[in-house]
Amino acid sequence: MLNALNQLPDVQQAVTVLRKGGLVAVPTETVYGLGADARNPEAVARIFSAKGRPADHPLIVHLADASQLSEWARDIPPAAWRLAEAFWPGPLTLVLPRAPGVLDAVTGGLDTVALRVPDHPLALALLAAFAGGVAAPSANRYGRVSPTSAAHVREELGDCVDLVLDGGPCSVGIESTIVDVSSTTVRILRPGAITERAVHRLLGMPLATDSMAGVRCPGRKPSHYAPRARVVLASHAQVEQTVERWLTCGCRVGVLASRRPPTLPENVVWLHLTGDVREQARRLYQRLRDADQLGLQVLVAVLPPDVGLGHALRDRLRRAAGLGDGGAERDLPEIAMGVDA
Repeated sequence: MLNALNQLPDVQQAVTVLRKGGLVAVPTETVYGLGADARNPEAVARIFSAKGRPADHPLIVHLADASQLSEWARDIPPAAWRLAEAFWPGPLTLVLPRAPGVLDAVTGGLDTVALRVPDHPLALALLAAFAGGVAAPSANRYGRVSPTSAAHVREELGDCVDLVLDGGPCSVGIESTIVDVSSTTVRILRPGAITERAVHRLLGMPLATDSMAGVRCPGRKPSHYAPRARVVLASHAQVEQTVERWLTCGCRVGVLASRRPPTLPENVVWLHLTGDVREQARRLYQRLRDADQLGLQVLVAVLPPDVGLGHALRDRLRRAAGLGDGGAERDLPEIAMGVDA
């Protein structure tokens, strides 16, 4: 099937665009990426310009398969090979010591490089046909909600993208887990669908639990994945009180939760998230976009339990609220914090 996809006109056109230094929106199982030839400094610079992304923020290089690791990384430890064998293709990014020749623009000037093999047939077909690394952060403006459909990319970036490959909706819906295996201590830098428990069980070694605040890593800005609406976090028990507080301020308010609060006012929009945590991940960014399309000023969001994939969803919601890594709250009235009971 992959060989057949390689011959699709869209894939061949995408390869041509990449080789000419252009930008291609690439569907993956996590989110859509804004792809450029990772060996071409001018093409990589276009990514930063299109996104409005800080130049010192590292990019993830996407590969066709694990056999390309040694082209991009050096001193690859056994733990990295084990993780790649277990979870690639899939929503896992490995941070490793960079190989000679990897662009500073890709690594943010660090001595490490972030690599992954995505689990999407169109992405894999493109990577195999291109036969090189594709640097591809999420295809959205920096700090905003990540795109999980081709339509989101077009809405967000418009003519900044030379070609959008439409691979349908993303099956995972949130960004990859990032695991730092560049030293003897293994650290999870960003939670995702590959959980800390899964990494620990595979490697059979303790993972670093010290704070990684300040580490330069994709998606670690305290305010990130944010809609235009203010995101306020609350428990189910606190939702109605929190909503009322914002209504008295004259705001148009919505609630993002797995179940509807029993006495929600008629003028408050309920954005439903299913009770299934994987489906919540698939829907999360669409719901954040829905809040903006509905003209909401405040979105009261209920955090899921801090278990498994719920840990990654809590991370995304905290950053959408400007509270990532324990950062200071934005200039808001009192914020009710809690968990989804």
